[in-house]
Amino acid sequence: MATLFISDLHLCSSRPHINRLFIEFLAGPARQAEALYILGDLFEYWAGDDNLDDAFNAAICAALRTLSESGVRLYFMAGNRDFLAGADFARAAGLSLLPEPAVIELHGTPTLLMHGDTLCTDDNAYQAFRTEVRSPEWQQTFLALPLSRRKQQIEALRCKSESQKRSKPIEIMDTNSDAVLRALTLHQCTRLIHGHTHRPNHHALVIDSVPCERWVLPDWYETGGYLTCDESGCRQIMLA
Repeated sequence: MATLFISDLHLCSSRPHINRLFIEFLAGPARQAEALYILGDLFEYWAGDDNLDDAFNAAICAALRTLSESGVRLYFMAGNRDFLAGADFARAAGLSLLPEPAVIELHGTPTLLMHGDTLCTDDNAYQAFRTEVRSPEWQQTFLALPLSRRKQQIEALRCKSESQKRSKPIEIMDTNSDAVLRALTLHQCTRLIHGHTHRPNHHALVIDSVPCERWVLPDWYETGGYLTCDESGCRQIMLA
């Protein structure tokens, strides 16, 4: 049985086509898998686990739990949009939370899993922001705010981020090759799977004479896609 990987779905109520595509994916290809790994940015944003009673969030969690209860193992790694998803979300969706990075033995190949934003080391401003919002102190202060305030602040941050992206060189928003090399070497893996950059591809590389590979997962803005891996290797499949 295959193991599937997805990321960067950015699910939200204003994109019904992608939401339907995701539900169909869960009821179709994912139902036949041994495990499904979600490597971040499942949601457009996650304001905190106290927003689980939102109708849209509840529907997505229920669909994931249905898949989990069918026997498919589910794993979730936080992205830059949903890093506030915690234990209550995991229980509601029937999945296990993964640290970043995570190393798994994938059909005999040591495989490194990441969301991917920490590999974009040339974007110094983003890395500084990431360090700030991932600190326990920042998160404790933020989650103490009323939910409505949190959503307002998240929307302001999203608008600011989109504005900043337009003025940044496109190269610095992609992964840094040295960062990729360091990650694979540090964790002694020959395969890296990540998302975040929205640049789906398969990259072959050699580290100390050892063949390695890097798979970049597709986003789900206009369409969707996933990576499927079994004993024969990995391949990317795009959804209509």
